[in-house]
Amino acid sequence: MTSDAQLTVFFDGNCPLCSREMQHLRKLDTNGRIALFDLASPDAEALLAAHHPDINAVEADRILHGKTQDGRVIKGLDVTHMAWSLVGKGHLTAPLRWRFTAPIADRFYLLFAGQRHRISALLTGNFKAAFSPNSCNDGCRIPARDQNVQDKRGNELHARNR
Repeated sequence: MTSDAQLTVFFDGNCPLCSREMQHLRKLDTNGRIALFDLASPDAEALLAAHHPDINAVEADRILHGKTQDGRVIKGLDVTHMAWSLVGKGHLTAPLRWRFTAPIADRFYLLFAGQRHRISALLTGNFKAAFSPNSCNDGCRIPARDQNVQDKRGNELHARNR
């Protein structure tokens, strides 16, 4: 699981909004600068222990975590801004990190992070995933660029972000 990515993002794959954002980032990341790590994947704990022992799964599920190429762990909107910057869209998130807006944005982020499943339900209509944390199944999981997955009925789902 070595990666040349400049940032590894540890995200909640059971959150429809989070998954959509990661899908969008993957689509824009044509240079492979971002590695995505789904904390909801069945093998997440084993992979964290083996490759990212400095990442606490519970804490990373509570607040977005990222790890830079040099091993520095960043959290919350710092991860968001770095990820969007790496795909050339940092101007969209830069105001969230400005000196006077960052403390306010960080407070709102913490409120959002704690209610992300409910907010996802309201914005996406995916109430099942929002109110039953483990019910997202593979519908929220982001397949690797070269991987296809199957839904519960065995139908093959192709990675849309190739």
